Amino acid sequence: MKISEFKAYLSSVEEITFVLPNGSYIPPHFHLTEVGSLTKKFIDCGGTSREESKINFQLWKADDFDHRLAPAKALGIIKDAEEKLGLHDSELEVEYQSETIGKYNLSFTNGQFLLIPTKTDCLAKEKCGIEEPGSIPVSSSSCSPESGCC
Repeated sequence: MKISEFKAYLSSVEEITFVLPNGSYIPPHFHLTEVGSLTKKFIDCGGTSREESKINFQLWKADDFDHRLAPAKALGIIKDAEEKLGLHDSELEVEYQSETIGKYNLSFTNGQFLLIPTKTDCLAKEKCGIEEPGSIPVSSSSCSPESGCC
Protein backbone atom coordinates (compact mmCIF):
# COMPACT_ATOMS: atom_id res chain seq x y z
CA MET A 1 0.00 0.00 0.00
CA LYS A 2 1.32 3.44 -0.88
CA ILE A 3 1.23 6.31 1.60
CA SER A 4 -1.46 8.08 -0.46
CA GLU A 5 -3.72 5.03 -0.12
CA PHE A 6 -3.06 4.84 3.61
CA LYS A 7 -3.99 8.49 4.05
CA ALA A 8 -7.19 8.04 2.04
CA TYR A 9 -8.21 5.02 4.14
CA LEU A 10 -7.24 6.89 7.31
CA SER A 11 -9.60 9.68 6.32
CA SER A 12 -12.46 7.17 6.10
CA VAL A 13 -12.24 5.70 9.62
CA GLU A 14 -13.11 7.00 13.08
CA GLU A 15 -10.45 4.92 14.83
CA ILE A 16 -7.25 3.26 13.67
CA THR A 17 -7.19 -0.51 13.98
CA PHE A 18 -4.24 -2.72 13.02
CA VAL A 19 -4.70 -6.49 12.77
CA LEU A 20 -1.72 -8.82 13.04
CA PRO A 21 -1.35 -11.83 10.72
CA ASN A 22 -2.54 -14.20 13.48
CA GLY A 23 -5.83 -12.26 13.77
CA SER A 24 -4.97 -10.50 17.03
CA TYR A 25 -5.07 -6.74 17.27
CA ILE A 26 -2.35 -4.27 18.04
CA PRO A 27 -3.62 -2.72 21.30
CA PRO A 28 -5.62 0.46 20.67
CA HIS A 29 -3.23 2.45 22.87
CA PHE A 30 -0.37 2.05 20.35
CA HIS A 31 1.88 4.99 19.46
CA LEU A 32 3.17 5.96 16.01
CA THR A 33 6.75 6.53 17.18
CA GLU A 34 8.44 7.01 13.80
CA VAL A 35 7.62 7.99 10.24
CA GLY A 36 10.70 7.59 8.09
CA SER A 37 12.10 7.34 4.63
CA LEU A 38 14.17 4.23 3.98
CA THR A 39 16.41 3.65 0.99
CA LYS A 40 18.14 0.32 0.63
CA LYS A 41 20.94 -0.15 -1.91
CA PHE A 42 22.13 -3.69 -2.36
CA ILE A 43 23.50 -6.32 -4.71
CA ASP A 44 21.52 -9.52 -5.10
CA CYS A 45 23.17 -12.94 -5.21
CA GLY A 46 23.23 -12.77 -9.02
CA GLY A 47 25.35 -9.60 -8.94
CA THR A 48 22.62 -7.11 -9.92
CA SER A 49 22.71 -3.75 -8.13
CA ARG A 50 19.32 -2.77 -6.78
CA GLU A 51 17.69 0.05 -4.84
CA GLU A 52 14.33 0.24 -3.10
CA SER A 53 12.70 3.09 -1.23
CA LYS A 54 9.91 2.82 1.30
CA ILE A 55 8.14 4.91 3.87
CA ASN A 56 8.38 3.34 7.29
CA PHE A 57 6.02 3.54 10.26
CA GLN A 58 7.05 2.22 13.64
CA LEU A 59 4.20 1.25 15.94
CA TRP A 60 4.82 0.82 19.66
CA LYS A 61 2.69 0.04 22.66
CA ALA A 62 3.31 1.45 26.11
CA ASP A 63 1.47 1.19 29.40
CA ASP A 64 -0.58 4.36 28.89
CA PHE A 65 -3.79 2.40 28.32
CA ASP A 66 -5.95 5.49 27.78
CA HIS A 67 -3.85 6.74 24.85
CA ARG A 68 -5.60 6.71 21.46
CA LEU A 69 -4.12 7.99 18.21
CA ALA A 70 -6.94 9.65 16.32
CA PRO A 71 -6.90 9.45 12.50
CA ALA A 72 -6.63 13.26 12.25
CA LYS A 73 -3.59 13.26 14.56
CA ALA A 74 -1.95 10.48 12.52
CA LEU A 75 -2.57 12.45 9.32
CA GLY A 76 -0.89 15.45 10.97
CA ILE A 77 2.17 13.39 11.89
CA ILE A 78 2.37 12.06 8.32
CA LYS A 79 1.98 15.56 6.83
CA ASP A 80 4.77 16.85 9.07
CA ALA A 81 7.03 13.97 7.97
CA GLU A 82 6.18 14.56 4.30
CA GLU A 83 7.19 18.22 4.60
CA LYS A 84 10.33 17.73 6.69
CA LEU A 85 11.59 14.58 4.98
CA GLY A 86 10.38 15.27 1.44
CA LEU A 87 8.51 11.97 1.28
CA HIS A 88 7.23 10.73 -2.06
CA ASP A 89 4.25 8.47 -2.64
CA SER A 90 6.15 5.27 -1.88
CA GLU A 91 5.19 1.87 -0.54
CA LEU A 92 4.58 1.76 3.18
CA GLU A 93 6.26 -0.65 5.56
CA VAL A 94 5.15 -1.06 9.18
CA GLU A 95 7.41 -2.16 12.02
CA TYR A 96 5.96 -3.67 15.16
CA GLN A 97 7.59 -5.51 18.05
CA SER A 98 7.11 -9.26 18.29
CA GLU A 99 9.98 -11.62 19.20
CA THR A 100 12.08 -9.11 17.26
CA ILE A 101 11.06 -6.14 15.15
CA GLY A 102 8.58 -7.47 12.60
CA LYS A 103 8.25 -5.82 9.19
CA TYR A 104 4.88 -5.81 7.48
CA ASN A 105 3.14 -4.61 4.37
CA LEU A 106 -0.42 -3.34 4.68
CA SER A 107 -3.83 -3.94 3.22
CA PHE A 108 -7.19 -2.47 4.20
CA THR A 109 -10.39 -4.43 4.70
CA ASN A 110 -13.63 -3.62 6.53
CA GLY A 111 -12.21 -0.45 8.09
CA GLN A 112 -9.10 -2.18 9.46
CA PHE A 113 -5.46 -2.14 8.45
CA LEU A 114 -4.15 -5.69 8.04
CA LEU A 115 -0.45 -6.29 8.63
CA ILE A 116 0.86 -8.64 5.94
CA PRO A 117 4.11 -10.47 6.75
CA THR A 118 7.07 -9.69 4.53
CA LYS A 119 9.21 -12.55 3.29
CA THR A 120 12.75 -13.02 2.09
CA ASP A 121 13.24 -14.06 -1.52
CA CYS A 122 15.94 -14.76 -4.06
CA LEU A 123 15.91 -12.00 -6.67
CA ALA A 124 18.17 -13.87 -9.10
CA LYS A 125 16.33 -17.17 -9.40
CA GLU A 126 17.21 -17.53 -13.08
CA LYS A 127 20.94 -17.32 -12.24
CA CYS A 128 20.56 -19.73 -9.33
CA GLY A 129 18.57 -22.31 -11.30
CA ILE A 130 15.52 -21.85 -9.07
CA GLU A 131 12.22 -22.20 -10.84
CA GLU A 132 9.16 -20.10 -10.13
CA PRO A 133 6.11 -22.09 -9.02
CA GLY A 134 4.26 -23.40 -12.06
CA SER A 135 7.21 -22.98 -14.43
CA ILE A 136 8.60 -25.70 -16.66
CA PRO A 137 11.91 -27.10 -15.35
CA VAL A 138 14.92 -25.95 -17.34
CA SER A 139 17.47 -28.28 -15.83
CA SER A 140 17.70 -30.80 -13.04
CA SER A 141 21.05 -29.45 -11.83
CA SER A 142 21.24 -27.57 -8.60
CA CYS A 143 23.05 -24.35 -7.92
CA SER A 144 26.76 -24.91 -8.38
CA PRO A 145 29.66 -22.69 -7.34
CA GLU A 146 30.39 -21.90 -11.01
CA SER A 147 26.83 -20.62 -11.68
CA GLY A 148 27.32 -17.16 -10.15
CA CYS A 149 24.63 -17.94 -7.60
CA CYS A 150 25.33 -17.56 -3.90
